[in-house]
Amino acid sequence: MSLSAAANAAPDAASSAIERFLTQHLEGLSFDRSEPLARALRYATLGGGKRLRPLLAWRACEACGGDGSDALPAGCAVEFVHAFSLVHDDLPALDNDDLRRGRPTLHKHAGEAMAILAGDQLLIESFLCLSHSGTLDDTQRIALCRELAVAASRMVSGQVYDTLGGLPEGLTPSQQLRLIHSNKTGALIAAACRMGAMSRRGGLDSAGLETIGRFGDLVGLIFQIVDDLLDVTQTTEHTGKRTGKDSGAGKLTFPGVLGIDASRAEVARLSNEALEAIEHLGPQAASLRALCVQMSERTN
Repeated sequence: MSLSAAANAAPDAASSAIERFLTQHLEGLSFDRSEPLARALRYATLGGGKRLRPLLAWRACEACGGDGSDALPAGCAVEFVHAFSLVHDDLPALDNDDLRRGRPTLHKHAGEAMAILAGDQLLIESFLCLSHSGTLDDTQRIALCRELAVAASRMVSGQVYDTLGGLPEGLTPSQQLRLIHSNKTGALIAAACRMGAMSRRGGLDSAGLETIGRFGDLVGLIFQIVDDLLDVTQTTEHTGKRTGKDSGAGKLTFPGVLGIDASRAEVARLSNEALEAIEHLGPQAASLRALCVQMSERTN
């Protein structure tokens, strides 16, 4: 099977295990006199989604010779942070979006106050997810919590740059774009890769972690460029979220700065570089390579 065919194959054991882990975690929550909060968390997290970040964690663990299932807590912790970021990013004070994954955003569904509080709780759940895992030892838990905290902090910095400005002076538009999105989008994607590798039983040497981190940095940028392309080439009905909003809001985008054709060429270049970065990992990295191809070729 080609990499492209593998990337588009039916949901596999990893995808099923990820969805089951997220569902069981959220359905097991109990808040005193606050079932509406639990419902809001489930609405925000379980209402579809690519599950890209936990899949990257699983595949990165496999690529480093580990059992992908050992990366479930790490990958799903990143997914909780991602869900938190989407809930807050959709709020009126930020992007003011009313559609996410083909249905009303959480603040439209449950109210702005609940959306703010549910986002807060999702961030907390990410660290509880890591701390409660029986598959990790204490050293791994500490390292993973730090990795996730640093990535989440970078994500917030990227959102500040993207929404409020304050970028360092002297940067070209292309450099500004990369600074914004290496933080806002790329930090969590790279962290998912690194945290998956770090979840490997027996640990991982610094060289191996550097390789996976480099791959993560590249695919994080790929994801954002493709996202920007979809925003100008696809319809709202196709993507399940409002399109054309970034250019309309005057935000820097890769098609706006580079052009559509040059942006597509950059995706191809970065994809080749990412695949080369993990080439030496051999057959055990086949699924991680396929996921890279899927990210480069996705249409929603």
